[in-house]
Amino acid sequence: MGHGSASAIRFGSSKNIAFLLAPEGVEQIELTEPWQAVADAGDTPCLVSTKPGRIQAFDHLDKADTFAVDQVVSDASAEIYGCLVLPGGVANPDALRVDSGAVAFVREFFDAGKPVAAICHAPWTLVEADVLRGRTLTSWPSVRTDIRNAGGTWVDEQVMVCHDGPNTLITSRKPDDLKAFCAAFTAEFAKASARAAAGT
Repeated sequence: MGHGSASAIRFGSSKNIAFLLAPEGVEQIELTEPWQAVADAGDTPCLVSTKPGRIQAFDHLDKADTFAVDQVVSDASAEIYGCLVLPGGVANPDALRVDSGAVAFVREFFDAGKPVAAICHAPWTLVEADVLRGRTLTSWPSVRTDIRNAGGTWVDEQVMVCHDGPNTLITSRKPDDLKAFCAAFTAEFAKASARAAAGT
């Protein structure tokens, strides 16, 4: 997996895609497959985390690989990015939701009307950001009550694309949904990029 870097980021480009991750706990395949899908689409994936250095990914409960952080969330802004991807893993969004900078960064994308894609346990961070009222989404089943309590509608679908809000929200349930998830969010990201290029 190649990495984006600060030097590769074109300021304000809709082609820059942020991947927000805690320093440890992400489910590795939920990072690497979407990352590759973004790169294959010709966009620039960038790993944003709450601390500099490297993040520790997991294969379920076992440590897997580490990945270099491109930008610390305290230095990041939704203005720099066109879209946001939130991979899952149980510990990853649980750590992000207690980091006020990470939660604010997520909320910025909704406020700016920019697409957000989240899979598995990642909607926990969306619950914390209070951006789910009136939205329809899916997730790992254990997150559904939290989504409902946050004002969202939970569905058991392979992929859910919701346009009922300030931005497009793309969600999936689990690693088995990754192929559909990647196809859905890359299509939505391409539409958003085209709109941004057209100035609409």
